[in-house]
Amino acid sequence: MSVRTSVTVPLRFPDGYATTARVSTFTGLADGREHLALTLGTPGPDPLVRLHSECLTGDVFGSERCDCGPQLREAAERITVAGGYLLYLRQEGRGIGLYAKLDAYALQDQGLDTYAANRALGHGDDERDYAPAAQMLSALDVRRIDLLTNNPDKAAQMRSLGIEVRNVVPTGIFQTAANVRYLRTKASVTGHTLPIAG
Repeated sequence: MSVRTSVTVPLRFPDGYATTARVSTFTGLADGREHLALTLGTPGPDPLVRLHSECLTGDVFGSERCDCGPQLREAAERITVAGGYLLYLRQEGRGIGLYAKLDAYALQDQGLDTYAANRALGHGDDERDYAPAAQMLSALDVRRIDLLTNNPDKAAQMRSLGIEVRNVVPTGIFQTAANVRYLRTKASVTGHTLPIAG
């Protein structure tokens, strides 16, 4: 497992925030997918790291059914300031894929919550595997991190994969009228640290 190539990419978000990333690709990742590591700022010995699972609807199209787009934007700025890595993981829909995620949306419109919809489609609550993320960090010679997340499973998986999580740093809360049920479900079902208003 090794870094395949690295290239500098200027980034600009819809709200005008701009930064520069050193984007790395990899060979030999466990799942064979095309995950990316964005080096932002100047990483120190305990870099700030965000494991961000791809969300086409939220990251690209600005869907408010989730909080993925705002989390990605927040992570880019916070990691640029602190120095670290944003790992962009090709695990759409908590690992079930884009089409299945949209099928789950249809079931949510009929009253199921996000996890029940996944189960109704024959999927697990969360099928993401962070082994490739641990491999990417190892290839970048990173063994100890501060992890930017509200998801306790991410920290648990990283620790089990040999990455020392020094601190878990919570993300912001990006609550809207369209995603409040989704956020409450994440908090109640999978223990996300999300103090939801209202």
